Amino acid sequence: MTATWNSARRAAANTPAERNRYVDLLRALSILVVVVGHWLMAAPELQPNGDLVAGHVLADLPWTQWLTWVFQVMPIFFMVGGYANAASWRSARARGEDYGVWIHGRLHRLVLPVVPLVAVWTALAAILLAVGFDPALVRIGSQTALVPVWFLAVYIAVAALAPLTLAAWERWGWSSFAFGVAAAVLTDWVSISLDNDWIGWLNYLFIWGSVHQLGYAWRDGRLVGFRKTVAWGMVGLVSLLVLVSVFDYPVSMVGVPGADVNNTLPPRLPLLALGVFQTGLLLAAERPARRFLDRERAWTGTVLINSMIMTIYLWHLTAMVALLGISLALGGFGLRLDAGSAEWWLTRPIWLAVVALLLIPFISAFLRFERTKAKPAHPAAWRGIASVAAVCAGLALLAYWGIGDENGLNWVGIGLTAGGALAGSIFTLSRP
Repeated sequence: MTATWNSARRAAANTPAERNRYVDLLRALSILVVVVGHWLMAAPELQPNGDLVAGHVLADLPWTQWLTWVFQVMPIFFMVGGYANAASWRSARARGEDYGVWIHGRLHRLVLPVVPLVAVWTALAAILLAVGFDPALVRIGSQTALVPVWFLAVYIAVAALAPLTLAAWERWGWSSFAFGVAAAVLTDWVSISLDNDWIGWLNYLFIWGSVHQLGYAWRDGRLVGFRKTVAWGMVGLVSLLVLVSVFDYPVSMVGVPGADVNNTLPPRLPLLALGVFQTGLLLAAERPARRFLDRERAWTGTVLINSMIMTIYLWHLTAMVALLGISLALGGFGLRLDAGSAEWWLTRPIWLAVVALLLIPFISAFLRFERTKAKPAHPAAWRGIASVAAVCAGLALLAYWGIGDENGLNWVGIGLTAGGALAGSIFTLSRP
């Protein structure tokens, strides 16, 4: 741990003076909030007959759905992504790099860390199914572990479009954001009116793409100043309250098992309003936060988390599945508490601590995939586009269906992900 901290401190000391450290802090905090939120939402319970019920706090305790206005922080990650992708693409343009080179670097950073996750779960599912393990548990376990990749699939798609959306921002400014919002409103209205979720899937690009545009505005100094950012936050909050109270959108900002309608599958307008609210609120705090990050320990800790952020995110639910396996092997130890009971709440700190400890070996084993750099490569742009399409489709199928069930392994999802990784040349590696 001392060596890891010292390494992060050296990296922190070499930070360029012009770097906006608040971007890194928001990225780190958003992922950590997602991790803790996922661990807290799980409420597995072992029934007297030996069946394991995959309980969910939001369904078991409806009042907790209001807490998702804090724990749903994916909008923050997309906003931060817009800031980072604008900086990255503009830097590439200044160096004379084309789209093929640029997307190769982005795919390497985003896709390479997910390859071992898919490989490990493929091997594990194949072994379990071969020895006669309950296919339903294999499906549920792998679906749970692969929940993080749904977000990755959407983010890769939005990031791949950054040169186009940034060009729109540079030419039309706020009108480009307004167009995305209008498209999201129209898509939501048509989807709900026709009761057609497939149309609503367009909002994966319109809603998350609009939040991504806010990152461009931040990067270009169009979302600075306490009054302006607070005003944006209030617009987002009022819009969110109106959507929930007047238009009957669900309160929960994440999906609730058993609910007829949810705000995430497909994305609905409350997520966009939440993104505007969170953006305004957090950017209002930018100035004091940046002063805080001038402190050595604060910035070193931020650098440390960011250096392993993908590994933490991708493996945190696998660690939770591992804990469930250990608990079942011990006769259901810790799994016989009713969600929401006093005993259940009192044991949540222990639950979080144990899952965090189980995550450490996964970080140690797979961190190298996040820290390995790509060798210089000049793949054609079409290969990057093909890679994005295949990887996004593969990860979406894996997140939705899991790795395997009674019908065998999900070879379509596995194959698309692996093929997309190969097409994007992400395996051209060098040492850090």
